[in-house]
Amino acid sequence: QVQLVESGGGLVQAGGSLRLSCAASGSIFSSNAMGWYRQAPGKQRELVESITSGGSTNYADSVKGRFTISRDNAKNTVYLQMNSLKPEDTAVYYCASKTYGLGQFDYWGQGTQVTVSS
Repeated sequence: QVQLVESGGGLVQAGGSLRLSCAASGSIFSSNAMGWYRQAPGKQRELVESITSGGSTNYADSVKGRFTISRDNAKNTVYLQMNSLKPEDTAVYYCASKTYGLGQFDYWGQGTQVTVSS
């Protein structure tokens, strides 16, 4: 069983920055791919970006050049640095973990709200 706890969400003005953190426990963190998803009101959950156990990353086009995912295996933590935030980035952001060998993310955090005001 994997537990994921997000933190760092909040209210920020357009153009500002936030850093989300996700602390993981209950698994071999360094072996798992990690990801950040978001879900805005009335929309489907979408992958924002992910990072493999080896450090390779994959970004949604909408956040390229603005968001950066990183991981600290010593702290069992994955981060999402969000810069140049836009009102359309407003959503609940979820941390996700993919157990090694599986094809999809199988554990989820409870979510943290990010609100960007114009």
